[in-house]
This record gives sequence, C-alpha cells and structure tokens, in this order.
Amino acid sequence: MDAVTGDLAFLPLGGTGEIGMNLNLYRCGGKWLAVDCGIGFGGAEHPEVDVMMPDPAFLAERRDRLVGLVITHAHEDHIGAVAWLWPQLRCPVYATPFAAAVLRRKLTETGLLNQVPLHVVPPGGAFDLLPFRLQFIRVAHSIPEAQALVIRTQAGIVLHTGDFKLDPDPLIGPRTDEAALAALGDEGVLAMVCDSTNAMVEGHSGSEAEVRRNMSALVRSLRGRIAVTCFASNVARVESVALAARDAKRNVAIVGRSLRNLEAAARDCGYLKGIPPFLSEDEANDVDDDNLLILVTGSQGEPRSALARIAADQHPRIELGEGDTVVFSSRVIPGNERAIGTVQDNLVRRGVQLMTDADHMIHVSGHPARDELRKLYKLVRPRLSVPVHGEWRHLSAHAALAQEAGVTPILIEDGDILSLSPGRAEVTDSAPVGRLVLDGARLVPLQGAVMGARRRMLFNGVAIASFAVDEAGRVRGTPRLSAPGLFDSDDPECGRIATELTTAIADLPAPLRREDAALTEAAKAALRRSLGRRLQKRPLVDVHLLRV
Repeated sequence: MDAVTGDLAFLPLGGTGEIGMNLNLYRCGGKWLAVDCGIGFGGAEHPEVDVMMPDPAFLAERRDRLVGLVITHAHEDHIGAVAWLWPQLRCPVYATPFAAAVLRRKLTETGLLNQVPLHVVPPGGAFDLLPFRLQFIRVAHSIPEAQALVIRTQAGIVLHTGDFKLDPDPLIGPRTDEAALAALGDEGVLAMVCDSTNAMVEGHSGSEAEVRRNMSALVRSLRGRIAVTCFASNVARVESVALAARDAKRNVAIVGRSLRNLEAAARDCGYLKGIPPFLSEDEANDVDDDNLLILVTGSQGEPRSALARIAADQHPRIELGEGDTVVFSSRVIPGNERAIGTVQDNLVRRGVQLMTDADHMIHVSGHPARDELRKLYKLVRPRLSVPVHGEWRHLSAHAALAQEAGVTPILIEDGDILSLSPGRAEVTDSAPVGRLVLDGARLVPLQGAVMGARRRMLFNGVAIASFAVDEAGRVRGTPRLSAPGLFDSDDPECGRIATELTTAIADLPAPLRREDAALTEAAKAALRRSLGRRLQKRPLVDVHLLRV
C-alpha cells in the first residue's frame, strides 16, 4: 500500500460512491496528502444516526508520512469532520481565509483552537507540501472562496476540482478562473478528479444573479411574515435575501445557530458589506409582520432545526401562521424528502403558504450540470477522468460524459487505491473504510456494538428485568420489568412475563443459580424467549441481578 519510488496514487476514504463525508488521499514518494475532511448525515438509511464521518484509521496509521490536510471550501461535507478527526491525524491544515474562519469556530467548540496548526492560504495561492507542489484555482460555488486544487508531482499533474460551477455572475467572489484552467490544460494534466453531483442534469446549473432578481420580486409581492430558509453557508444567497428585504422595506432577523456562525465568519472576512446587522430572535417580535423577514435554518427538515421547531409550534420565540409565507430557497438533498415533507406539512397545517424551487426560480445548484462539465473537459483536457462526489449513478453518468469528451474515465469507490503512475492507471489495492458516528461528544463506529444496539432498540425495543435472589439462587420478591416502546408501564403482560421469568429461574440447575454470570445469561435467554413468543420480535434485553 505504501510504494515509495515514482508512484502517484489516489485513495478516497469518503465521498466517492456517496454524497458527503469527503476525505481524499494522494500518495507520492511514500508521503500522503489529505484533501477535505467532511461529515454526512444519517437520513432514512441510518435513522439512528445524526452525524457521521469517514473512519480515518488507515491514514492515522500513516500520520508520520502525512504532510498536511488541505480544505477546498467550507461546506460541512468538506470541513465538518476536521475538529473531530484531527486528534487522530495531528497534521497541519491549509485553508483560505473564509474556510479558516469557519474552522476556527469549530475548533474553539472542541477545545482544539490552540493545538491545530492552521495555515491560511489566499485564494489562488500556491504552497509546497513536498513532494506535492500545490496551487489553488478560484472556482465559483455556493460558498465564498471555493478552490480547485492543482497537485503537481514528479509523476504528473492532478486537478482536484472540489465543488464548483461555471456561474457567469456568482455575486460574491469571482467567476471560475477558466483562463487558469486552460493554462493548466496547456501544461498537461494527467488526471482530473472531478465533482459528479449534477452529472445526470442536462444544461447549465444557472446563476445566483438570476435567483437574486427573482427573490427581490417575490418578497415585494408578499404580505405577512416571510421566512426564508436556505443553506447557511450560501453567503451570496443570504445577501440576496437581505437585499430583497431592504427593497421591500423589511427588517431581517436570523434564527438558527449555524446561520449566526456563518454570518460572523462572512463578516470577519469582509463579506456582507453594506448589509446592516441582522436582528436577533427577541428583536424580531418587536417588528410588524409586514415589515419582517426571517432567515431561518432547517431547509433539509432537520428535526432539531429552528424551522422544524417553528413548524411544530415549539420554538420559544418565533411563530408562523395564517397569512405568513415560508420560502424554501434550497434543493432537497436525496434522503431528506420525508423530513422536509414533515416540516412542510406542519407549516401548511398552521395556514402558512409555501414556496419552493418547484414553482419559483429561487434556487440554483452550486454544482456543474453536464454543459459545464463538457466545457471543463475542453479547458483542462486531462488524460484520465476520476469521477468523485456522487453516488454510483452520478459517477457512471460522469464517466460516460468524459468518454464522449475523448477522456479515459476510471470508476472507483471508497477504499480503492488507484495507481495513476508509473505504468497503466488501475486499481492496485484497497484500504479499509468505515464510518464513525458522532454520538454527543464522542465517536463510535457505525458498525460497532454501540450503534448495533441502538439499531436494535430503535426497531425492536429494549426490555430490562430486575430481580433479587438469595445465596441458593431462589428468587425473592417479584421481578420488575421495564420495556419502554414495547409495553405500557401498567400493562398486565409485564406481570405475566415477570412470573414466567421467576419460573424459568426456579427450573435452572442449582449450581448454575449460584453463579452470578451464568444466572444472568440464563435469565436473559429466558426473557428473550418470553418476549419473542408474545411480540414476534427480538428486542435488546438486559437483566439486573441482586444477590441478597
């Protein structure tokens, strides 16, 4: 796995074959370079999980040869895991000013701000992490200062596009530097590791400028309270909403922690100039409904988000109802359909009018559609195409497009070690991959015992029996059974199960009843059998044994 001479290899530990959790590795001359380190969300596939991230164990074992971690932009699926995984990597981190501002806040929350060597690189800047010579290229995206990364090695040049689009008027920040991409193509690119998110979407992704024009007209046409929800990191969209509110003579309040944090990072880096400070949640209630616009988190239906709580009438300060409007200025991330539908249903039940990108031009994607990908291939002209940042159907569509452009595509997924040089490009090995779940303030394996028990409890419930026995193992008193999610607390069935447990223990051989460990396991098996007969389920069971 660790070739030393003249080698160049690419290894995704996350983000290839899936959307989110990006963690990409490059190997050259025995050294490793990491690009991005992001989170993902559980969704319908993993309802027991809120936040998860790639398991970096493979890289952590090689951290003495890890020259650094480079962040392409500040979206959560590219930066959100740094504060949690850095203690395993302990390497320098490189980011643009805006991404660094976002990361500092995350590191402060985890107590790592003064430990992580964070190096700020200007947009378009160059730096060396030998044997890798690196250069940022400015690209447009739905967040400030997104960068493609040029990786120059003795074996050839790789362009790691990160997330990008070819927006003619991105509003905040410059357009994608097509001249730099063309110059790189003239220099000769061995491989392009490229965003596949919208590889199935024909045409162009659209421009933020068009959203701004439509948002302004829409806000002017509405009465009552207006709430707009969008991705917190889309500073251009936040600015567009603020300008639309100003045109309609409305004050803007921000509701939601992530929006507050991103606003602070944006203002620290010189963005949102000319936009007055936003009102707090408390101040919002002092403004007439027709003069208020609320920017609120929760565009993906996150259960604990501000919008979800408002929709359920559980927010302590903000209310929406008859005559008010909620504008969803965002796309539906696959897997979030049900959660978003629940929030929207709750809003409509309260008499709120909904507006989405299905009926109004109020959102454009930050990722390239097929026409933009075609143009990128004409500019860069790589020998090889490595589609990433997408599920398998996105990667396959991207590979077909690359082939049409005369470029050789190579399809891989997380854990594949793709040798780019020397010799023929091919998958030559594999690395172990896994997922870690953020459970409170700790990380646990997705496939480990803790989350396995969580899944069983979620789908099959949990039952806990408590009983006392004397020295000979005879049950004293009546066992108590607690089975939340299986029986009500006053269900007589619990008493019958407790009686069966007493009988099952009494039938055990006397020597077994004298050993605590053996008696505990036997009681668990008896409880499991009793519950299985009644419920046709296999709940997680436990027993508390007290010997008196």
